[in-house]
Amino acid sequence: MELSDEWKAYFPIGKSLDPPLLLSSSSSSCWLGPLLFIPKPKTHPKTLFSSPLIFPPLLPPPPRLSFSRFLSTSSVPYSTSFSIASRFGPYHDVDASSLLSHNCLHLLHCPDQNIALVFFTTGSNHDRIGFLAIHVQDNDFKILGDRNGDVFVSNNYFNHKILRILLNPVDDFEGISGDSVVGYLMACTLYAVHWYSVRIDKSSKTPSLDYLGCKLFKSSSIVSACCSPHLPEESLVLLENGALFLFDIESDVNCQKSNGYFKGSKLKVLLDDSSGSENYKWLGIEFSWHPRIFIVARSDAVFLVDFRLDKCNVICLAKVEMLSPYVVGEEDQFLAFSRAGADGFQFVLASHSLLVLCDVRKPMMPLLRWAHNLDNPCYIDVFMLSELRSQSRDDRYQGSTESGFCIILGSFWNCEFRLFCYGPSSACEGSIGMGISKFCKPFLAWDLPSDLLLSSQECHCGSCLVREEFSKGALPEWVDWQHKKDIVLGFGILNRDLSELVCESDEFGGFTLIRLMSSGRIEAQRYCASWDFVQKLDVSHREPLLNFEDSLLYSLGDDEYEFPKKFKYLNLDYLRGYLFGNLTKVLDSKMKKSCKAPLEKESFSLDFHEILCEKLKVCGFGRFRSSSALAIVFNDISLPTSIYEVTSRQMWATLPLELLLLAFSGYSELLDVPFDDKTMPLEFSVVPGLPQLPPFLLRKPSCRSTKWSHKVQPDDSLVGPVLPLPVLLTLHEFRNGCPDSEKTCEFSSEVELGLRCDEVMRAAAEKAIQDSSLLNNDQAISLADDRDEMWVDSQRSKPFLLYQPVGGIRSVQDIKKAVLKVARTL
Repeated sequence: MELSDEWKAYFPIGKSLDPPLLLSSSSSSCWLGPLLFIPKPKTHPKTLFSSPLIFPPLLPPPPRLSFSRFLSTSSVPYSTSFSIASRFGPYHDVDASSLLSHNCLHLLHCPDQNIALVFFTTGSNHDRIGFLAIHVQDNDFKILGDRNGDVFVSNNYFNHKILRILLNPVDDFEGISGDSVVGYLMACTLYAVHWYSVRIDKSSKTPSLDYLGCKLFKSSSIVSACCSPHLPEESLVLLENGALFLFDIESDVNCQKSNGYFKGSKLKVLLDDSSGSENYKWLGIEFSWHPRIFIVARSDAVFLVDFRLDKCNVICLAKVEMLSPYVVGEEDQFLAFSRAGADGFQFVLASHSLLVLCDVRKPMMPLLRWAHNLDNPCYIDVFMLSELRSQSRDDRYQGSTESGFCIILGSFWNCEFRLFCYGPSSACEGSIGMGISKFCKPFLAWDLPSDLLLSSQECHCGSCLVREEFSKGALPEWVDWQHKKDIVLGFGILNRDLSELVCESDEFGGFTLIRLMSSGRIEAQRYCASWDFVQKLDVSHREPLLNFEDSLLYSLGDDEYEFPKKFKYLNLDYLRGYLFGNLTKVLDSKMKKSCKAPLEKESFSLDFHEILCEKLKVCGFGRFRSSSALAIVFNDISLPTSIYEVTSRQMWATLPLELLLLAFSGYSELLDVPFDDKTMPLEFSVVPGLPQLPPFLLRKPSCRSTKWSHKVQPDDSLVGPVLPLPVLLTLHEFRNGCPDSEKTCEFSSEVELGLRCDEVMRAAAEKAIQDSSLLNNDQAISLADDRDEMWVDSQRSKPFLLYQPVGGIRSVQDIKKAVLKVARTL
């Protein structure tokens, strides 16, 4: 059945099988070209500038406790806290991700000067504008700052946090004293908008900001603002109550009084809300194809507002209901909105589940739909493909490069961004087809969406993704992992004219990314178009992805700590040596240092030796010393156990008593160990007098340990092991005559454990019953006679069932997971 373009658009790319509007790379690679963008191999990000002034810490986010929960956890009685919370009505949690809902870095290009200006917020409360200039010197990017080598800072500060910055370039014209006005800047706080003109001195190429004026809104807060692509002096502001204001900077500057306040024009808009829903919020505003036609987005609908005539004309362009039936929940809403293309006809919307491309000439009929699979995206922007595939040595894909578009959707808080490419079909590549496409725009999705890694330190292989998720989960629930990681807060793409002065051309083209990091660095990174997305970085695989160190994302406040600070440090040399595989070197150096010290008196008595031997024999550790047969270890198995537990038990049992004397101790000896009373107590397991399950080596430590009082005195219990098994194995290697460092480097306790596991595995495979049919009738026993001691004096060996995981590659970890179980039959 042949479907129209309107019906084809109902099948989202990524949710439906073989969507009709998807142009896959396999069938069209001959003319589409590569649509994946990765950091250029064998290149490293270049730090252009680094200073705490670039991005000072944000104020700490609100606690993750509701108002009623906060009161109930305080010293206020429950009844009182409940009554106080009820008086304030429902409490809405403030989402910490709203702190980073906008791009924090903005670029303004000056083509005739070969300069790019970088703007960002600065100041203790992010209430001032900071900026730098990027220029080329000696075939490299250089940063131009103030006279002191620091960032330029605006003279005005607003005592309120700047939430967003907007830039609007203009055609160069002469200003005062030979300056050139290259653009206008809008700085929006919660209730005010401030305008600047951006100037560059032609002789010194020094940028400056001239304050023009502001507008203060008292009735409602600011939701969105935009600059006009038609008239650089005009801009729009959308308030939370739905009010629209149009500003003309040139006329306002000429008519303003000495107070510097702009009045603007309030536009009378009557939006017909036929849905009757009140649970919406205003989202954004953009200019359309005409200077007096605007697109206003709401969380549930999008409207076209036409002011060309005296009477305002409103048309509904999109509703959230049109996303059905491909929504995640029952109630979806639009989250992000942006203008698309240079003609002003297209715009893009992102909801919780879908990304849609719409046209003002086709209300309620999206051109394309994608399933974005992102968590609460808040940033959206559209670029021409020619901006991302510039400086290409291969001109085979020039047609698709000039006609394609790319949507970047994501979230700075979640550090996730995806790239959605679209453009005309291959049939429109002819002159007639291109002429028709200017009117009807038969857009197709070019290949499936791909991830865009804004940081070159990220790696999306399976191992790194799993390791990163486990690192996040290890943090307490009240700590955001964004506070611990150096994340990207904003980015911009450098124009081709400035980039080609430094970067060489790529085979399929690329772009230069300027990014702002939460650590206060501005970096430049070259990206290139590639057919393959997976680029395994050696640095990512050698070191953890998340080095959990406190970043400068949040401010810890200016209050000084009232109490004296005391720090306790733990020596983890042995643990570090074990983790990095050089435990033998650490022990060798420690033993050489200890040999130079005077010998201490013998601390082990004959009584302690006899008690230790007796208890270890009761626990099953003594019988192995009289026999070298490994099969004896299986007689102690009564419950399902892993090969690793059996191997550990056998290795403990085969250690000489001289080393076991080092591994166990009594409470009386622990009291002689010097330790600080304010430190954590030493916790060890008590060696039982009778066999226990699970074995005492796997049981929880004692609750008393070294914390004794004069009322409760320590007993004669034996505790241990106080030294871990890898240390004892390494000491055993030293005892066997391998003291020199060169030879001990070849020994690894982990390798030794793997060899022992293989040995136990082979012995277990010989004794394990592979099929229940192999059991003879005379070997069948009853569950009523299920007693472990019946096998002690039996001449027959225990029957076992061996289970080994089959998924993945067989390794030491797989052997450790193998489970050995005594076979029982009815």
